[in-house]
Amino acid sequence: MAIGTRRWHRDRVYPLWFHLPAAVLYVVLFAVPTGASFWFSLTRWTLFEAEFIGLDNFVQFFSEPMLVQGFINTFIYGFVTSGSKVVLGLLLGLVLTGRMFGRNFLRSVIFFPVLVSTIGVGITFKVLLDPFHGLVNGVLAAVGVAGPGWLTDPRMALLTVAAVDVWKGLGIATLIYMAGIVAIPQEYFEASKVDGASWWQNFRHITLPLVMPATTTVILLSLIGGLRSFDLIWAMTKGGPGFTSDVIASVIYKQYQAGFFGLSTAGNVVLFLVVSLIVVPMSVWFNRREVER
Repeated sequence: MAIGTRRWHRDRVYPLWFHLPAAVLYVVLFAVPTGASFWFSLTRWTLFEAEFIGLDNFVQFFSEPMLVQGFINTFIYGFVTSGSKVVLGLLLGLVLTGRMFGRNFLRSVIFFPVLVSTIGVGITFKVLLDPFHGLVNGVLAAVGVAGPGWLTDPRMALLTVAAVDVWKGLGIATLIYMAGIVAIPQEYFEASKVDGASWWQNFRHITLPLVMPATTTVILLSLIGGLRSFDLIWAMTKGGPGFTSDVIASVIYKQYQAGFFGLSTAGNVVLFLVVSLIVVPMSVWFNRREVER
């Protein structure tokens, strides 16, 4: 009995050793930095010293209009880019899984922006959308249309960057939807054809419910990326004009540049909590719906 118990214990514990390298990496690269960030967000710190000040950094973060504006812009940017990628990704997924001429070429064209550097995309579109010398407004002027200030108009700057973000990330959403659509068994469509179902009925009652796992993936990935976005916004507008296209990440960077390390760390904690409080409940809700189906 003792030998059998020891063998059972050995067989049960032995595989746990394979988790040890991943656990060490998780603790060193995630748990420790996260804990340090929470601590330093409660201090006024420099590279050489730290003074504990409690929640003062968070109070200041939410009392400055610039920081509050960045907080609001983050939600606008995240939800606009996420919703657009879901809708356009699903439509393109339907088109590119159908029978059409040049389908493989169009798939490559849609996916190509994903492979390009985000900073490169930002600089390129900043030049193209220049209100005075940009190619886009030049083409509009040639047909008699006065082009707007895409990146200089406070009402348009954030949405213009969001549109570029959608263009760049749409390939991933389309690819995920294509995989989900192709995985749908054809027997469902054959049965609906026998029943005389229309294209819209097929889409509503077969395609849409069965690509729900793909929709969940696209929503979560694009929403996380949108809420954490920084590089594209910084390359195109640097948060301008004024603070109209600032998001939390760009505000945090500006605070670091100005030497307000504690305040910027508090911003990082706020961003982490915001993303977690939005994404985790959504993920649980989506997973629960998939289990119920």
